Amino acid sequence: MIDLKFLRENPELVKENIRKKFQEHKLPLVDEVIALDEQARKTQQEADEIRASRNKLSKEIGQLMAQGKKEEAEAVKAKVSANAARLAELEVLEKELSEKVTKIMMSIPNIIDSTVPIGPDDSCNVEIEKFGEPVVPEFDIPYHTEIMERFDGIDMEAAGKVAGNGFYYLMGDIARLHSAVISYARDFMIDRGFTYCIPPFMIRSNVVTGVMSFEEMDAMMYKIEGEDLYLIGTSEHSMIGKFIDTLNEEEKLPYTLTSYSPCFRKEKGAHGIEERGVYRIHQFEKQEMIVVCKPEESPKYYDILWKNTVDLFRSLDIPVRTLECCSGDLADLKVKSCDVEAWSPRQKKYFEVGSCSNLGDAQARRLKIRVKDKEGKKYFAHTLNNTVVAPPRMLIAFLENNLNEDGSVNIPAALQPYMGGKEKLIPAK
Repeated sequence: MIDLKFLRENPELVKENIRKKFQEHKLPLVDEVIALDEQARKTQQEADEIRASRNKLSKEIGQLMAQGKKEEAEAVKAKVSANAARLAELEVLEKELSEKVTKIMMSIPNIIDSTVPIGPDDSCNVEIEKFGEPVVPEFDIPYHTEIMERFDGIDMEAAGKVAGNGFYYLMGDIARLHSAVISYARDFMIDRGFTYCIPPFMIRSNVVTGVMSFEEMDAMMYKIEGEDLYLIGTSEHSMIGKFIDTLNEEEKLPYTLTSYSPCFRKEKGAHGIEERGVYRIHQFEKQEMIVVCKPEESPKYYDILWKNTVDLFRSLDIPVRTLECCSGDLADLKVKSCDVEAWSPRQKKYFEVGSCSNLGDAQARRLKIRVKDKEGKKYFAHTLNNTVVAPPRMLIAFLENNLNEDGSVNIPAALQPYMGGKEKLIPAK
């Protein structure tokens, strides 16, 4: 959510940003919120004047009564009563206008960074850099669930009976590999100075609307029936929520945290053949990283975050690339974002395994995450997040890039301590 004062003073800039996001249907919202804000400020001014007058008139009543001027005192009392009725009306109106302004402001997209490429959708995303040499072996690589089945490592049929489509049982070496990757990612981030955290896996609605747009909320979140609780779609939600309504000392920044959690997503819509299996599912586990920092430091931490993911994947012999997200592909709260994509030898192309985002002060403004400097000045922090690793999708890249012609899978040296010293996984069939 952008600053209302900024919108009031720069309406054309906000409209131009909406055009860059290809959300022309939101253009009328700018003028609408300006008109509502003007009405709200006038309403508040009138209410404040009545409150000030009420104090003055109360003193006047006391003076008149002390002087024995009861009729004049009663006239002033009548005026106070009339003012009280008007004040009650104004206070109701104040609340209504405030809620309308807030709702609209939460629908207007954040101002994107000047370096973001302009385009309507992900087809306009721009490759930044490749890391590692993508290889296509001479032998055919099976679909990822077929590889897992050779190790007796997956049962989607049973999961379908138990929970429906979009769920799975991981078993044996594949389940162990899944846990090993998560544990390795945890220690990888701890070694890079991040504080490890296991957060709540459910959050209240005010945190949900603080960390994402209404559109994202509807598309992703599962609500707990009868309670003001939602299952998290990523631990970033509860990790950023940890700082709700806080005033943080500037010298303690940045906060750099890495968190583990299960994640739950609706994943609405139909998906193609490449998004079957364990690629797009309703439940998965994830290691995340978030940063809460001073505004001037957020570009630096943005680069630190995506590089962490690149380094982790390269340590597991997986080639990756970074892809700059264009304006139309950015969620409304994001200032700048890039995807980390892993190489798929089977598809002979890259696919998304993580996303790094700088949200500026949008989340902090919604959640009231403030910072106080040495002079006592207060301002909103900047927040960033990035995927460290999200198996089982990451397992697709791992298995394809470490698969041998005989069906065995190499275990990179960095992961071997988490796999009981195994250097290879040998298929059961």
